[in-house]
Amino acid sequence: MAQGVADTEMIRRQNRLLVLDALRRHGPLSRSQVATLTGLSNATLTAIATDLVGDGIITELAEPQAGVKSRGRPAVQLVHNRGAGFVLLIELDVNRCRMSLLDYGGVLIDRVESGVGPTLFSEVAPAAWFIERIGHMIGRNADIGNTLHGVSISVQGILDGEGHGLTWSPIPHLSGHDIVTAINNRLGLAVRLFKRGRLMADGMRWLDPGLAKSSIATIYIGSTIGMGLTLPTDSSPSAGLATEFGHMIHMPGGALCRCGARGCIEAYAADYAVLRAAYSVPEHATPASAVPPADFQHIFARARQGDRAAQRAFAAAGSAIGHGISRLISIVEIDKLILLGPNTAAYDLMETAIAEGAAASLMGRMRGLPPIQLVPDAGEPIYRGLMMKTLTEIDRTFADRASLPAARRSAE
Repeated sequence: MAQGVADTEMIRRQNRLLVLDALRRHGPLSRSQVATLTGLSNATLTAIATDLVGDGIITELAEPQAGVKSRGRPAVQLVHNRGAGFVLLIELDVNRCRMSLLDYGGVLIDRVESGVGPTLFSEVAPAAWFIERIGHMIGRNADIGNTLHGVSISVQGILDGEGHGLTWSPIPHLSGHDIVTAINNRLGLAVRLFKRGRLMADGMRWLDPGLAKSSIATIYIGSTIGMGLTLPTDSSPSAGLATEFGHMIHMPGGALCRCGARGCIEAYAADYAVLRAAYSVPEHATPASAVPPADFQHIFARARQGDRAAQRAFAAAGSAIGHGISRLISIVEIDKLILLGPNTAAYDLMETAIAEGAAASLMGRMRGLPPIQLVPDAGEPIYRGLMMKTLTEIDRTFADRASLPAARRSAE
């Protein structure tokens, strides 16, 4: 008897999650549309929808969508209840921090952006800085009360085994701290850290649903070199990982990387590496902690004007990236390669070297480069990946929850 009840509850949770996932990906939707997408019977869908509406997790919209003409009574559509709570997204990189407060429907409520200097985390402990920033955002939006369901932070670097901090990061003095536990203990909030490379790949899937069943690799080219990889599997359409593509060795004993190793792909392809090569600075020189965009644009302009040293610097960057791709496609069959970041503006200066580097391996010669897409602004994929990972995690929590506080059940 107990087992039967447990099985029934498990099926109920699964069906609730199916509905929430369909609405997250395609909503607002009518009940019949949700039934078609999920494969649930109309009777089951009606029961689940009634349950979720009663719990304050989704709500009904009677208004027709903009631009859609209909006769008679408009079809009722289901959508996530914006009043069900809020999440806070924090995107941190070597140059800036952006904080975004969203409601459960994914609507942006507030945003604060600030610069990040190379000495910041030597002057204040990372967790203390995050706690102050989170408190500032809560103070600006006092009406959110106790309905902040979580904080998600995107970071550059290598997460520790528990995902509570970083063992290494290009952001100076950020590693070696248990950020998650400190914030949770102080503010009582659920906190998760995410690697930026993985978010790029996940975000591109959300932005382009046509990539859902494809193996895609996203390579960031800018202040660092990073990669996200998502592969379709039998159990999940978006199983993937963030790789340390930029820290694969391109040239053993070669140029000094920010990570302290020599010969990494990043030590030839990141903005500081291109700057170093263009000015003929010795490869063993300590990499710059940050490169002002104007300085990189100057090198870019020099290469466009025919400066040989600048052109060689970009060619070396392309060669390092291309050889890295040759190893990647020797291991994994990639359907699409997406290059992101500000330095993709120099793709034409690197294109030949990338192709030659990729052709260095057997599979590179046999298959050639996968189709390439350029996305100069990596911000939107990273933001979208972080947003959807956070909201879908809240969906899973709500699928298990009996109900929300009555005060939050009304739609905004």
